[in-house]
Amino acid sequence: MASAVQDVTTTHATAAVWAGPETGFSIDPLPLPDLRPGELLVRTELATICGSDLHTINGDRPTPLPTVLGHEAIGHVVATGGPVPGADGMPVTIGDRVTWTIGTACGSCRRCTRGFPQKCATVRKYGHEAIDEHWRLNGGFGDHVHLAAGTGVVRLPLELPAAVATPANCATATVTCAARRVGLAGDDVVVVLGCGMLGLTAVAYALDRGCATVIACDVDPDRRALAEGFGATMTVAPEELAAATTRHGADVIFELSGNSRAVQSAFEVVDMAGRIALVGSVSPAPEISFEPSGFVKNLTTVVGSHNYRVDDLVEAVAFLTRTPSQPRFADLIPEAFPLSEIVDAVATANTGTAPRIAVEFP
Repeated sequence: MASAVQDVTTTHATAAVWAGPETGFSIDPLPLPDLRPGELLVRTELATICGSDLHTINGDRPTPLPTVLGHEAIGHVVATGGPVPGADGMPVTIGDRVTWTIGTACGSCRRCTRGFPQKCATVRKYGHEAIDEHWRLNGGFGDHVHLAAGTGVVRLPLELPAAVATPANCATATVTCAARRVGLAGDDVVVVLGCGMLGLTAVAYALDRGCATVIACDVDPDRRALAEGFGATMTVAPEELAAATTRHGADVIFELSGNSRAVQSAFEVVDMAGRIALVGSVSPAPEISFEPSGFVKNLTTVVGSHNYRVDDLVEAVAFLTRTPSQPRFADLIPEAFPLSEIVDAVATANTGTAPRIAVEFP
C-alpha cells in the first residue's frame, strides 16, 4: 500500500460482501487499497443499517453486485493519499474522527457548479456501487472504508457519542438539506409526516431552529410517542391531521414517509404560502392528484429533496453536537452487532423494533 501518509499495520480489511438476495452476505478479506491522490482510508468505528440497505437486501431495489453495503458510518483516518482537505478547508490528518458525504462530487460538472453536487454527473455512492479492482471497500459494512476523491469529509468531535454521530451522513444531513431547501424559519408552524429516524430528526431540528409549534403525524402510536419524547408540540394520527392544522396552520411540511396518502395529505393541509418538502418518496409509488388552481392561489411551494451537500452535513454534525436530544438519539440505536453477525443484525433491523440497528467494530 503506497499511500503518502499511513498508519496501517495490516494488508487486508474484512467486509461483509453482498452478492444479492439469493446468495446473501459473505465475510471476506479484501486487500487494502493503494491510495490515489485525494483518497483516504478510514478504520470504521460504527455503521448503522439504513432503510435503503434493507430495501436492497430484501430485493426491493436493484444494486450493482457484488458490493459492500452501508453508507451510515463513522471512523478514524488511518491513511491519506496526499493532502486531502476537509469541509473546513484544513487538511485531514491521521487519527481524525470523521464522517463523509454519501457520495462523491467532481466539482466541475454543470450540476456541481449550479449547487447540486449530490447529483453530480459522475457521482459514486457509498453502499450503492459494485466492487472493482481499485474501489473494493466502498461501503460501511467493513472494518475499513476507502473514501474516494471528491468525497466531502467532516471532522467529528471525539466527545460526540458514536450512536448519535453515525446517522449524520444520511438521516440527519437529509433533514438539514430539506430544511434549507424550504427555508425553515423560527416562526414556522411545522408538520412532520412520518416519525421514523428522519421524522424524529426533523422534529428535533425544527425545535432547534426555534419553531414553537411542531406537529408530528404517524399511523403508529409508538412512533408518535417517540416524537412526543423528542419535543413535538402535538402528535396526531393521520385522520386527526386536518383538524390540527386548521387550528395551528402548516407553514412547512416535511413528508418523510414516502406513503402516497401522506404525500396527498401534505397538499391538502398546507397553509397560505406554505412550503412542502417531499423527502420520503424515493421509490415508485401510486400517483396522487390535486387541482392546481388552489395551489397557485395559495402560493404553495413544493420541493423535492434527495441526499444533500457537504455544508448540510457540516450543519448536521453541528446540530447533533449541540442538541439536548443526544440521549434520545442514542436510544434510537439500542443494539449493535459484530460484523460477523451481519445476518442477525439485518434480521433484527427488518423487525422494525428500532429506527436503526448498528454494526460495531473493535
